[in-house]
This record gives sequence, C-alpha cells and structure tokens, in this order.
Amino acid sequence: MSREDCYSMRLALVARFLWLCSVVGLENGLARTPPMGWMPFERFRCVTDCVKFPRDCISESLFMRTADLLVSEGYSAVGYEYLIIDDCWMERQRHEITKELMPDRERFPRGLYFLSDYIHNKGLKFGLYHDIGERTCMHFGPGAKGYYALDAKTFAIWNVDYVKLDGCFIKNINLDIAYPAFGRELNKTGRPMVYSCSWPYYQKHPNYELIKKHCNLWRFADDIRDSFDSVGKTMYNYYKQQNNLTKHAGPGHWNDPDMLVLGNYRLSYDASRLQLAIWAILAAPLIMTNDLQTVRPEIKTLLQNRAIIEVDQDPLGIPGRCVYIAGSFQIWVRPVMPFNNMGAHSYAVAFVNIGNYEPCPLCPQTHEVVLERLGLKNDLGYKVIDLFDSIEDLGLFKPKDTFITRINPSGVTFFKFTAVDMY
Repeated sequence: MSREDCYSMRLALVARFLWLCSVVGLENGLARTPPMGWMPFERFRCVTDCVKFPRDCISESLFMRTADLLVSEGYSAVGYEYLIIDDCWMERQRHEITKELMPDRERFPRGLYFLSDYIHNKGLKFGLYHDIGERTCMHFGPGAKGYYALDAKTFAIWNVDYVKLDGCFIKNINLDIAYPAFGRELNKTGRPMVYSCSWPYYQKHPNYELIKKHCNLWRFADDIRDSFDSVGKTMYNYYKQQNNLTKHAGPGHWNDPDMLVLGNYRLSYDASRLQLAIWAILAAPLIMTNDLQTVRPEIKTLLQNRAIIEVDQDPLGIPGRCVYIAGSFQIWVRPVMPFNNMGAHSYAVAFVNIGNYEPCPLCPQTHEVVLERLGLKNDLGYKVIDLFDSIEDLGLFKPKDTFITRINPSGVTFFKFTAVDMY
C-alpha cells in the first residue's frame, strides 16, 4: 500500500468517528499546569541545508537526537515532556491531489508518523507548528487558511499532542473567528491536543476573555532572543499588561512569554537564573530552546531544579506579578501551595536587580523589605528556603520582619515563603 493510500485510509477512519467528538469550545482537559518541553526555533532557527550543517538543520535527525537527550540527560524525568517542531518542517506546497500538508521529503524521509512514533516510544509527547494564515512565518510552507478541518485531521493521524498556531500572512482573516474555528476542528478529531495560540500577539486590543475560552496558552510578547535585553523586555511587556494577563491565566489557560533561552550563547549564569525564576513566577510554559548536547553542567542543573519547577507547576495555577519597582530593583510575588491550616497561602518571591543601578551598575545591590508590604500577612510567619539552594533553610520570618537580600547585577534571588501552621 502506498503512503498516499495509507493517509487516505487513516483520514477515512478519523472521519468515521467525528460524530462522537463534536466538542464545542476548548475544554480538552489539558495543560492543567504549564506545559514543559523543548522547541528548536531560537537556537536552530530555519536551517535547512543538511549537507553543510548536518547537526543544526531542521530534520528528523535533530528531533530524534533531542528526544534521546531529553530522556538520557534527565529532562523528561523532571517534566520536560513535549518535543515540538517549529517552523520550516513542511514542503512548500500541499499534496497535489489530497491537499494534505507534507513534511520535507529530504529532511524527514520517513515522514512525521514515523517521527511521532519514535518520540512517543521515548515516553515523550509530540508537538507541531502551523500558521492560521496563508503561509508560515518563515515563508516556508502553506498555512491553514481554507484547510482547517483537513489539517486538524492530518495532525490527529500523525498523533500530534501539541499544536502551535502562529499568525502570519493573515490578510482578510478575522483572528477572533479563525483561532476558535481551528480549535474546534482539533476537538472534532477526538485526539487531545494542547492548543498554543499566537492570537493576541497579532492584535492591538486582544480579547483575553475570548482567547482563554479557546486556547490552552497564548503568546503576548515578541519572539524571545538569546540576550538579557530580550528577557528584560519580555518582563516589562508582562508588567505593563499584568492586571489583564493575570486575571485570565490559570489551569488549562496560560500566558506564554516564549521559550527559555538558557544554555545558548549570550545569557550569563546570573541572567539564566533570572529568566528561569521569573518564568516560574509567571506560571509560564517552560519550553527550552537549546542544543541539549552542549548545555553546560551549571545550566543543566538550573533547568532541572525541582524546587523551581515545583513553583512553576504549582497546582493552584495563580500567576504572579511585579509588586514593586524602584530604579533597577524589582520584586515579583506569586501565591503557591501549600496553604497552612488557617488557609493562608505560601509565596514564591523573586528579587531582581536589572543592573542599571547608579552609581555602580555592575555591582551587587542589597535590598530590604518588610514582608507585610509584599502581601505576606500570615501572623504565624513563614519558613524560608532559597529556591536555588533548597537545602538552605533561612529560618522563620513574621509579617513585620525585615527580609534582606543581596542581588548580583542582571540577576535574581529567589525564595519560597511557606506559611506556618497554627498548632
């Protein structure tokens, strides 16, 4: 049987079950905590010349190698489960007869059904990029316009677990109609697929009440770059919108500030700590973009820090916010589990030094704050640990106590304040 015949047969089988799966709206039961995984785009971009650049090209080989490393290097064991192919995986045109999307024949010679099986057999989940418009953002392949149902069925055939839907080339497309429509087609397939939308990024005044009804996560900021400036701009973008963003995020629906750039070329160790801590405060998806074969040991330790991952994955799903800014100094706070037996929250608190402090921008900065000014008001106090060194117990602090910390430039200190029980 030919590949075309196989695809046609699978499409027919999916169609037989559509009447059982006519789900309206998003509620797919997925992403109850922020998704964690790996995506190639910031690190590998759109390299397609596998002759000149065999290690870096977007290919079957890259994703099989990364699947192996996610498991062998311990990333999957701490929660990084989605391996997501970004742009540049497609043939430039749809199939002449069936109009199905096709992976590049040279770079994915065994097709995406094979690659999906390989990833699933490693105990991982498979994600795939697409675009709501006429073409993908890198001009590489056809977009979903006019083919929502067909493309959703194709993804189901390939056993896709996560769909990233970008928003380029959208002339004459109403995104408030298009994104929900594509999500409904995903639901109709009967296959659970996390739905990651770039919807609000492409609008001046996004309707987050509508967006959260149809997407598991949504991009709200520019593409992340491998630099401290880029991380800082994303943080500021969130801060400007945080009153709106925080009230719409929660289990099943997350604000997405884009990928973790730890482990590449330009982010210092302190800046790497900063990005990881703030993404955990935001309840952001933790999607790495790096070469797992060359990540330095100290960065690998950061990425696999179970205490910080626990904050990011906190089951309450309450996103944090920036509660204080003065010059180069910021404080970010997030309510987390556990509650004490009087119903008081615990908190994760990040103290940030952006690094432009005068008169010494490159010096560490000491800051002190009375805890009740941050909203930490449990009269019984809080046990405090350093989340970058979770074996270090800093003792008991009451709401009126002053907490003192010293932060490196372009760096962060990060603590968990666990509410003490009444005995």
